[in-house]
Amino acid sequence: MTAASQTLLPASVAAGHPATAQAGIDILRAGGNAADAAVAMMFTTAASEPIFTGLHGGGFATYYEASTGTVTCLDFFVAVPGLGDRRAGEPTHLVINLGGQDINYIVGAPSIAVPGNPAGGEALHRRFGRLDWTQVLAPSIAAAQIGVPLTEAHHAVLLNVAPAMIPSDGAAVFLNPDGELRRAGDLLPHLGMADALRRIAKHGAADFYTGEIAERQLAATEDGGLLSAADLAAYRAVELTPRRLETAGRTIWARGNDLDNILGTMAQLAAIGEVHHPSWHEPTARRLVQVLRAFPKHSETTNLVVADGDGNACALTTSLGLGAGVWVRGYGIHMNSMLGETELVREQLQPGDRMGSMMTPLCITDDQGLYVAAGAAGGGRIRSGLIQTLVGMLYDDLSAADAVRMPRLNALPDAVRMEPGFSPDVLNALGSSDELLVNERLNAYFGGVSAIGRTGPGADPRRGGAAALL
Repeated sequence: MTAASQTLLPASVAAGHPATAQAGIDILRAGGNAADAAVAMMFTTAASEPIFTGLHGGGFATYYEASTGTVTCLDFFVAVPGLGDRRAGEPTHLVINLGGQDINYIVGAPSIAVPGNPAGGEALHRRFGRLDWTQVLAPSIAAAQIGVPLTEAHHAVLLNVAPAMIPSDGAAVFLNPDGELRRAGDLLPHLGMADALRRIAKHGAADFYTGEIAERQLAATEDGGLLSAADLAAYRAVELTPRRLETAGRTIWARGNDLDNILGTMAQLAAIGEVHHPSWHEPTARRLVQVLRAFPKHSETTNLVVADGDGNACALTTSLGLGAGVWVRGYGIHMNSMLGETELVREQLQPGDRMGSMMTPLCITDDQGLYVAAGAAGGGRIRSGLIQTLVGMLYDDLSAADAVRMPRLNALPDAVRMEPGFSPDVLNALGSSDELLVNERLNAYFGGVSAIGRTGPGADPRRGGAAALL
């Protein structure tokens, strides 16, 4: 199927912050394609969404190429360090309250894994990009230089995660001169980050792995970190063969090796026959709770989606973990804490191995071409948030915007957390066997979904998201 014969998604973006979305729109207006815009947005998130991600994080991208009708998955998630001769020191333990639950985290230099975002952005651009690399990096440089306002939704999260944000150079970013946390609407300054991005624009991602920025990373982690020059030099983004699931007359394409097996979960849900949104359909709600039932996980993430005028689209998800509280001095880079995200380690890993992740940006196609590009943030709530959005779009023909706004549930081992808006029938059915914990309003705990369908984009209000048409 050629691009000319396809039903195209509208050229648009959806992301977790207005500045992230604006970076994508600016690149599309400059003649860039979906890859160019996605890369520009990803680098901009370092300045616009530092509570969730950053240059030192890692992630995944799923790209739909209209001219060939093919889907490509790119793995640039973090890797396990230890190829050098460094030995891990004593980590720092933190307790963070998220969604009303106290969660134990490990931070500090021993929690830092090998970063992937710069290599992933460069690989995606080389494979599919159209514009010059320096032009693609320009929006992120401007955002880091000028500063980006802290949104209400991100401020609410900052109140909980501040202990991991403010050590070392983080104090200058997240604290006002009076020593109080920055408030919603305040500009977040990123001292030195623009210089780091300029170096990446000039020298490519190599500077992050073997150049000046690499040397600064090693200096920052010399006191107890495993990260070595050998680890950084060995890192590569990896192209994956996507896996697929046929359901509702369409095909879902995803990397398929995510820790929560979203394709398998969708297949189990579809097996009940008639499926509708769980907020009003009791059989779907019951089945969803059954297949989601697992201990909650809490790695923080952000997601973005972009579609261009030629029919290409990209869904991209990245994460910093909670953040190590260790900063690359002079370059405003908060280092990841992925080795401290214990729910990601489900088997013995060796130095150089990729860590596992729940992230699963995806595309859905039908006989007319691309139907949806979507992804989600929220650690263990990625699967539940994304599935409930997809059910609304696939089975109830909701727009991306409406599906993203629908109330969500998340299954805990002995309870079900819910947002307001579920029907009495569903509440009665679930309440007969589980304790129901109902939030007063939509909450960031339930994840952040970004999606673009044929009627337009949808960005999650739970995370202060923004969507825009070109």
